[in-house]
Amino acid sequence: MTGIIVLDEEAKTDDAIGTYPDQKTIEQRLESGFFLLDKGAGPTSHQVAAWVRDMLQLPRLGHGGTLDPFATGVLPLMAGKAMRLTKQILEHNKTYIAVFRFKNDVEQEALENVLKQLSGRIYNVPPEISAVRVQVRTRKIHDFSILDQSPKHVVARIGCEAGTYIRTMARDMGLLLDQPVELKELRREDSGRFNLDHCVELHEIADAIWLWKECNNGEALMRMLHPTEKLLTDLPRIVVKDSAVAALAHGAPRLRPGLVSIPDNLTSGQNVLVTSIKGEAVCFVKVNTDSESITKMERGEIARPSAVLMSDDVYPRRW
Repeated sequence: MTGIIVLDEEAKTDDAIGTYPDQKTIEQRLESGFFLLDKGAGPTSHQVAAWVRDMLQLPRLGHGGTLDPFATGVLPLMAGKAMRLTKQILEHNKTYIAVFRFKNDVEQEALENVLKQLSGRIYNVPPEISAVRVQVRTRKIHDFSILDQSPKHVVARIGCEAGTYIRTMARDMGLLLDQPVELKELRREDSGRFNLDHCVELHEIADAIWLWKECNNGEALMRMLHPTEKLLTDLPRIVVKDSAVAALAHGAPRLRPGLVSIPDNLTSGQNVLVTSIKGEAVCFVKVNTDSESITKMERGEIARPSAVLMSDDVYPRRW
């Protein structure tokens, strides 16, 4: 488990500047925030993102982890600078409930053998209809278990590495069983630490936006639109003083002065989140040294920003 090295126990934050993440306004969350949508069957992931974008009159709004039109379940929608975190969202493990239909009856022993062959590290080539380049790659299947079955149908739970194509698994099941296997239904139960209990449906987002715009009541929208920091709670982080935030937001290198705390296991080349004392996400940095060396330094560069998440006018310039 990662520990923390505190470098400045007396560091304090000025409540007159910046904002604690859970106190951010709707406008601030639209600049960098996200929804957790329970996508319905029918529209593409791009279509639902475009509908919410248009309702909010935003220039851009994206999604993290594409679901096919027929698929349902957890789909993060990213607003503003949160779109820069799509890669982090895509790398989370996922869990799906899938319904497979077989052309012919399948014996229990044969089915269980196929599930074993499609567990662990497997080849998973994207189907031709996917949006990515078709190439041979592997993915890890953590769990492939039967929830319910009949002679020609199986309901299964699949826990897998990000980027796994369940359509491909249906095709491979057919090859191993020597008969066509069709993926009839697919529902994403969770994406990383977010699950269906955290999600809202599209009509609920639409109603919340209407209440905010037409009735000046943003209570419902505030519950649905989360600050970016909620996506990043599990990541190791470097905490910096208020005086260091603005420089990082302008893309300047991170120097040793101004550090409040660091993870105890930093390594050179590692990409790490930097936050303010209030917990605001400032940027990601690529570290050019390790934790032990940083504790011995009094000055000098320790990292450079790789992706800036905070606007450069939130904290005042100190240079």
